[in-house]
Amino acid sequence: MGRRPDSQGGKVGFAPAAPRSRRRLASALAASVLATGLLASCGGDDSTSRQDANEAAGDYPVEVTKAKFPTDQRLALTSDLEISVENTGDETVPELAFTIGTDDGDADGSFQTRIDDPSVSNPSRPVWILESKYPRAVGEPVPKGVSGGLRAQTNTFAFGPLEPGEEKTIVWRVTAVEAGTYTLHYRVEAGLDGEAKAVTDDGGEVKGEFVVTISDKAPKATVNDEGQVVTHGD
Repeated sequence: MGRRPDSQGGKVGFAPAAPRSRRRLASALAASVLATGLLASCGGDDSTSRQDANEAAGDYPVEVTKAKFPTDQRLALTSDLEISVENTGDETVPELAFTIGTDDGDADGSFQTRIDDPSVSNPSRPVWILESKYPRAVGEPVPKGVSGGLRAQTNTFAFGPLEPGEEKTIVWRVTAVEAGTYTLHYRVEAGLDGEAKAVTDDGGEVKGEFVVTISDKAPKATVNDEGQVVTHGD
């Protein structure tokens, strides 16, 4: 039994002990919680606990029907990276996704590059700035959030399933902020967990690249009929 202070300042009495059945129930619940925690920490071999458990494994043939990105750009000018992909297979692609990288792809983001300077805390430097509401699929409503694509990692964007025969066009709108020559790589994915793979008709990776030169020459600016400032590359 537990000790209970007397509210009137008198002698200290004792509170009635909890019934034995209630103590047994509390002990059982505690043991159950402990066992669950240990099982979760061990991970186990149950495939349903794996992140890729719901992704249909296999090769999914797709074709890049269009890939456009200006190879001659200028600082402060905005350009569109546009990629169209068609599902040429007989099965639905679980998750159409794109992995984007600049140069060797070791930077923190898709449109950044990594400088070789051990004295800086963060060697990643932006080459392009991704505009708000991008990337997004052409023909779909403007996304309510920052982007229309799920950013699974810092350099991967997903746009949902792709039915057989269906084609999607995705646009990334970017503004150049660093002069130089860079290689922008893209790779098409069929899922986010590595089980589903997008392949060409001959079973190869679906990928491409653009070698882009960004000039530091200032763009020309004019004012249009609506009073808006418009920049031009020439």
